[in-house]
Amino acid sequence: MHPIRLLCLVCLVPLSVWSNGPKPFPKNVHRILFLGNSITYGGHYITDIETYLTLKYPKKSFEFINVGLPSETVSGLSEENHAGGRFPRPDLHERLARVLAQTQPDFVFACYGMNDGIYLPLEEGRFQKFKYGITWLHDEITQLGVPIVHLTPPVYDESRGKDKGYAAVLDHYADWLLQQRKIQKWEVVDIHSEMQNYLTQRRKTNPEFSFAKDGVHPDALGHWLMAKPVLAYLGQKDVQPAETLEDAIVFHPKSKEVHKLISQRQQLMKDAWLTSTGHKRPEMAVGLPLEEAKKKAAEIEKEIRELLKK
Repeated sequence: MHPIRLLCLVCLVPLSVWSNGPKPFPKNVHRILFLGNSITYGGHYITDIETYLTLKYPKKSFEFINVGLPSETVSGLSEENHAGGRFPRPDLHERLARVLAQTQPDFVFACYGMNDGIYLPLEEGRFQKFKYGITWLHDEITQLGVPIVHLTPPVYDESRGKDKGYAAVLDHYADWLLQQRKIQKWEVVDIHSEMQNYLTQRRKTNPEFSFAKDGVHPDALGHWLMAKPVLAYLGQKDVQPAETLEDAIVFHPKSKEVHKLISQRQQLMKDAWLTSTGHKRPEMAVGLPLEEAKKKAAEIEKEIRELLKK
């Protein structure tokens, strides 16, 4: 029986206690799925997480599956003239069943919110759509017996983006998600505060500082700030002082080589998974057929394993 069936009993145990057990995941977790929008599709934070855990736990085997889709919402909303009128925002509701059927995850991380308020000021109807969408997603995953961890949305930088008042919208969405820890006993990792606090501190000495040049999409530093609280949640508390991924993985002599290979594999597989599972967003790269991509990924894995022996 696949682990997606066996995890029903595991998911009755609060995930937070796992940091005291097998690290970074329970023994029966292998396939870890990331859902989200263009920031997740960009995927640097996923690569950072995978790289750190691969180097720290070389005897463990995890498959990190990125199916983030640019422009996507979980709220089902879209601006009237999104993408210059070429296409509406894709909606996770349309593809989630196919994604879950094909990827068969043992564990899910989900990061939504950035697009869900469609870059307009806070309004109750849009907020309700976001809450309904997140709750629907949570229920769809947990009814399979699979744990899900929600990530609060990244910050919106109004000094770089053109949509005034939208930073407060994401503050509000993040606060609501964090409240679900207590109200619904959900597992939630707060990446929003990590990014906001860093941005505030750096701007005290450099008012021009930014890690999202368009206000939305973080650079390498921004993605590392997303990865750090996820790694800390998984019991990797020693990453907190690290300013960059490079600082965090300096303990391994082949860290740069391993990171490069993991980046290549992530780029290969995310397009293959998106193409295989299907979606309604045009203007996306067409990935290799899934089986062909998996063969290439296996070759990269061999290279990584050789480096880990050195």
